[in-house]
Amino acid sequence: MSQTTCVLMQTADPVTTGILIVVGIVVLVAGLVMLKFARLWLQAYFSRADVRLSDLIGMWLRRVDSRTIVLSKITAVQAGLQLTTKDLESHYLAGGRVPNVVRALIAADRANIDLSYKTATAIDLAGRDILDAIQTSVNPKVIDCPDPKKGKETIDAVAQDGIQLRAKARVTVRTNIQRLVGGATEETIIARVGEGIVTTIGSAITYKNVLENPDRISKAVLEKGLDAGTAFEILSIDIADVDVGDNVGAQLQVAQAEADMRRAKAEAEKRRAMAVAREQEMRALVVENDAKVPLAISEAFRAGNLGIMDYYRLKNIGADTQMRESIAKPKKPDQP
Repeated sequence: MSQTTCVLMQTADPVTTGILIVVGIVVLVAGLVMLKFARLWLQAYFSRADVRLSDLIGMWLRRVDSRTIVLSKITAVQAGLQLTTKDLESHYLAGGRVPNVVRALIAADRANIDLSYKTATAIDLAGRDILDAIQTSVNPKVIDCPDPKKGKETIDAVAQDGIQLRAKARVTVRTNIQRLVGGATEETIIARVGEGIVTTIGSAITYKNVLENPDRISKAVLEKGLDAGTAFEILSIDIADVDVGDNVGAQLQVAQAEADMRRAKAEAEKRRAMAVAREQEMRALVVENDAKVPLAISEAFRAGNLGIMDYYRLKNIGADTQMRESIAKPKKPDQP
């Protein structure tokens, strides 16, 4: 410090000294701020991005990544887009992906796709990848149906003649920007196409008709308007492969025949059991009536309706009957 400065500080009053200290602090802070934001500000200035130093300080106070905002605005300005720093900063504070939105707007502008900043930010905040959506709209993507990642290789359906067909399809879609917010995703497209294939094969009289004209599946499915309410527009449905599976109709007929046979056996067993029970009842009735015969004979003797000679004749008839039955019954091999 020079001698003159020391003399001025010694001769100055306390108020002046305080002012000098405050000025020195302000100058020091300003210098630090310039060092911190000088590079970003210069980049924005020479790129004509219109980012003021006060904007950079405000971002720093609001804990906004100023580098992301500045670079995104420079990219937008260089591409001819009119975006304000406030718009980019507000989307960043809302949790959006600012660079992704800017790149998507540039891609849409180059492809002549009508996409406003408000729509792009809404799609981004909804959790959709707006850049991927624009790329899919420009370059349509192919969706495998069914999705092999879920462990299913084919869509199985049965024609009216009972033959199973296993089909694979490829769906070409592009993004519908207007229905991207709130529209159904790829899973819905896969499910609807699978349902359409099953319905078309099931309505075929014979599996040969499907094998001869596989394109009838794609035509029938396209006519159903399966992309309604989804975030995509179906461009084409191509049947990649159709294989013949099992004869499901024959298997069902065999299973039905076996079930009918088991039911018939059960009915026959039921009737046999009822017949056996009826036979047992009749035998029991015969035994019961046989037991009443001696009582009836005794009652006849007591009443005088049966004499001794009548009783002996009855016994002789019974013995004669038993003898004839023993003679008529065939002998077993082990009997003498």
